[in-house]
Amino acid sequence: MDKQAVASETARMLLRIGAVHYNPQQPFFFSSGWASPVYIECRRLISYPEFRRRITDYSLQGLQAALQQDGCDVVAGGESAGIPFAAWIAERLNLPMVYIRKRPIGIGPNAQMEGDLRPGAHTLLVEDLTTDARSKINFCAALRQAGAVPKHISVIFSYGIFPGMKAMLAEQALQLHALADWQDVLRVAREDNAFDPSTLQGIEDFLADPVAWSANHGGIGHQGGIGKHGG
Repeated sequence: MDKQAVASETARMLLRIGAVHYNPQQPFFFSSGWASPVYIECRRLISYPEFRRRITDYSLQGLQAALQQDGCDVVAGGESAGIPFAAWIAERLNLPMVYIRKRPIGIGPNAQMEGDLRPGAHTLLVEDLTTDARSKINFCAALRQAGAVPKHISVIFSYGIFPGMKAMLAEQALQLHALADWQDVLRVAREDNAFDPSTLQGIEDFLADPVAWSANHGGIGHQGGIGKHGG
């Protein structure tokens, strides 16, 4: 399947399992501080064997060229949503796996690591999604502190709308591989009539200027909303 077909099928699976949420009255607040009326719950995929197998297939297809070029010695999952997806990819690649804690629980360079991570190991970071990539960069910093060499990050979904993400990743020499983004979900939702017209228009309005929407709804640096989600 080509990249566009993969993006459409990924978006369609997320819509079918009820992983796409829209609530402009009670915005979602991410750990990075952004406020958003939309949220993708990729973790629901773990309960759907057929879909999670297809997601693993798509991820491996998208990673094939990069991993052949740069090599991969170990797969790392980010606590906690990235752990199952990292496990499935590691199993398919027949590679060791580790996972990275959000905060150190001990001392020393491996304080955030669980598993056997060897110095110099070329490491693929696997997560469920990213909003602005800040938490992914933090995970990669922990990998580097432990002596690993992260170059590639694999996610199912990237918001793809918040400023600065590409520049931050480039500065850290990291390449993001995502199966779908919000434009893909909006396109497929329109094709499949997945939401009523007012919801589709609300999502489109947010995507047109997410920075202003966040600022107008208690975004960066403010408290509120119905929960905080990783970036």
